[in-house]
Amino acid sequence: MKQDKYSFARALRPFSFPVALITCLVGIVSASEQPGFSYPLALLIILGALLLQAGVNLINDHADLQHLKNSIARGRVVRNFRLGLSFFLLAAAIGIYLISYAGLGLLVLLLAGLAGALGYTVEPVNFKRRGLAVVLVFWLMGVLMVCGSYYILAGELSWLVFWRSVPVSLISSLLLLANEIRDVESDRDTGIRTLTVRIGIDRARKLYLLLLLSVVAVASALWIADAITGVWWLVSVPLIWLLYKQQQGSAGRASLPPASGRFFMLFGLLYCLSL
Repeated sequence: MKQDKYSFARALRPFSFPVALITCLVGIVSASEQPGFSYPLALLIILGALLLQAGVNLINDHADLQHLKNSIARGRVVRNFRLGLSFFLLAAAIGIYLISYAGLGLLVLLLAGLAGALGYTVEPVNFKRRGLAVVLVFWLMGVLMVCGSYYILAGELSWLVFWRSVPVSLISSLLLLANEIRDVESDRDTGIRTLTVRIGIDRARKLYLLLLLSVVAVASALWIADAITGVWWLVSVPLIWLLYKQQQGSAGRASLPPASGRFFMLFGLLYCLSL
């Protein structure tokens, strides 16, 4: 059964695609009132982000190779890693075009994102093995995606957009944590010391709840400070109780990542309406 963990469909982690979609949308919506806003360019940004997300997901299990003995599982990990690199190349091609439009300042952001993506599971950095993936995702698939999307369309960085990125960046980390909570037994058995393995399932559950509550607290603070203008995102808040209950039992943990992804999609779309 362990080798099923490395099937293409499981490794692709489609439940995480709302991360790329929503984080880019936050930056795009924030830039939508800027002069010369381009809808085709916005769509290209989303496509590049989805390719990057797919690539990160597919290389995620590469560090497991040193612990795997099953030849079928090893073959699947290698195949997924190569496919992940191909997605990176496609994303890079889009990135080159975007650099020609936005300038060399974007190159710095893209190189930072690429370094973080490769360091996610590739030695000698391997943030996942060091239990730092939850932190990395906050910056890589959260703040950087939002601010980068805004920079391409607006030609500048903005502290307002940075603060707007925090709620969706927190959910990006929460989504990865949900994946770790689901896989804690298999990760522990194969010697992969994720954050959840290091701190234990009980503390990971508490951290999951803390991240959920932090999303609401930060979004509320942004509304009070007039950094966002609406409160449509409040419609998604009741789902927090359902997610909290779901991650308590082993049966619920199995479907926690896709449930967290659905929450991300609902919250994110409503959050974009609130900007």
